[in-house]
Amino acid sequence: MRPHHDGSELYVSDPAPALGDTVAVFVRVPRGTGVSRVHMRWVRDGEPVFTSAAVDRRGPGGDTWWRAELPVHNPVTSYRFLLGTTRGVRWLTGMGLTTHDVPDATDFRLVAHPPPPSWARDAVVYQIFPDRYARSAARELPAWAVGADWDDPVVRGPDTLRTLYGGDLDGIARHLDHVTGLGADTVYLTPFFPARSNHRYDATTFDHVDPLLGGDGALERLSAAARDRGLRLLGDLTTNHTGASHDWFPDDDLYYRRDDGGYESWLGVADLPKLNWGSAELRRRFRAVVQHWLAEPYALSGWRVDVANMTARHGADDRTHEVAAMLRRAVLDVRPDGLLIAEHAHDAGGDLDRDGWHGTMNYSGFTRPVWSWLRADDLPFDGFLGVPERMPRAGAEAVAATMTAFAAQMSWRSWTTSWQLLGSHDTARIRTVVGSRERHEVAAGLLFTLPGTPMVFAGDELGLTGANNEEARVPMRWDAPVLGCYPELIALRRSSPALSRGGLRWVHADGDSLVFLRESAAQSVLVLARRSPGRPLALAGLAPGASWENLYGGAKPLHTEPDGSTAIDGYGPAVQVWALNG
Repeated sequence: MRPHHDGSELYVSDPAPALGDTVAVFVRVPRGTGVSRVHMRWVRDGEPVFTSAAVDRRGPGGDTWWRAELPVHNPVTSYRFLLGTTRGVRWLTGMGLTTHDVPDATDFRLVAHPPPPSWARDAVVYQIFPDRYARSAARELPAWAVGADWDDPVVRGPDTLRTLYGGDLDGIARHLDHVTGLGADTVYLTPFFPARSNHRYDATTFDHVDPLLGGDGALERLSAAARDRGLRLLGDLTTNHTGASHDWFPDDDLYYRRDDGGYESWLGVADLPKLNWGSAELRRRFRAVVQHWLAEPYALSGWRVDVANMTARHGADDRTHEVAAMLRRAVLDVRPDGLLIAEHAHDAGGDLDRDGWHGTMNYSGFTRPVWSWLRADDLPFDGFLGVPERMPRAGAEAVAATMTAFAAQMSWRSWTTSWQLLGSHDTARIRTVVGSRERHEVAAGLLFTLPGTPMVFAGDELGLTGANNEEARVPMRWDAPVLGCYPELIALRRSSPALSRGGLRWVHADGDSLVFLRESAAQSVLVLARRSPGRPLALAGLAPGASWENLYGGAKPLHTEPDGSTAIDGYGPAVQVWALNG
């Protein structure tokens, strides 16, 4: 084991400080590393400052805990540690331990902006695509739409985006017991505004709910039904564009007009004209939209923001950070416990920790590495989440390295508030990616045991398949059984202090096997994920003499020898979770 620090409760005395506070930060140094001195380098008004750390205590396993006092002088205070040994010095940053200098972008961050709502840390989010979840009644379709029976397959073609299966909000309300039965506590709805497609990201207005979904009254009924079950409800807002049939279009003050007289649009799709956030009127209107649906009687608990990475960016214009901060203020003025999650399909680090988005949809730092590690031998699709090459096949070491690299680009609190997901309405289904029920369980195990907010796309818990985003939007199969690993793992996460708020230390990552520790003040948990059966593992560096009780997976208890070694059988494909006794 190596010296370690992260932003969890064991290592930071106050994760939500105010300007002017002083926060104690700790470095855990295992025995035998030769570290004899620790310095903290922190940045004050842009200038690095060094502070010496002191030994705070020694743990029962022989670890030495060093303590430094960090003044919260700026809204975001970055810091790192310099560790001195007889062989020289090493840096400890979010990238881990290095013998060479690394950029400041990998520093740990302490953020004094108002924190995300406390409920978000413990949330399990369930994503619903309304047209494909459940329907309560047959409705007359508009001229642009093509109707389909619930059991019809989703077929790619010219009518794909116009095909309606008839799911609606009252249908969702009737199946909320399915959500609570899984253990999820937050429902995220893709857009419910009127549009001219089944996905509704081409809104024609933000003033009311699509009548095809039941209208405003249906959202009010769904909100009440959710509240009665202790569920929170999140909406989906397109801040980058609207549909070309939107009642704001074509107001030249609100959209980008091109020199040829046309309008800029999302990725060149003419039906999705791009909004111009240089407009004060647009900001006024959006503030009203955001707040209207957060207030009673709809009482949404927040928003997921579509293509947030593109919002307010066009050519020389880059107003993303000020718009994100404006939207966050709009949310908090109505809902002090409101959540604002930004969609990014790549590195979101530069847009977080700025008093704007609370977190991101973590495709790059979670979905991609999990897919590339657990992928099936044969895949029925080309491309890799937007990359024009077939999905790579990676070892467990690449999973740990990728997750570490992306986590290093943001604060711990932004990382843990971000949504970790195995797939969504914009991707292939996880079952299709991994190819088997066993590897699907391993993927779910990582989703519910690693840091971050788990997000489940409705139907994954049934093992639904789909090789692309359209096929993934298959209607729910209400006669299909729930995979037992989903409610079991969610229940485990909810009952475990270490899984809900603990830090993360990688123990072993090689080829087919990934092992990590989640540790909080109340509990330590050891997680093994294996994509294939293999040789037994001999782990090093765990607490000498410790015993470990199995919480999930059915493996036998573990015992750590006096020298810190621990043997684990060659289970696989499997996920196993143990808790440290005592």
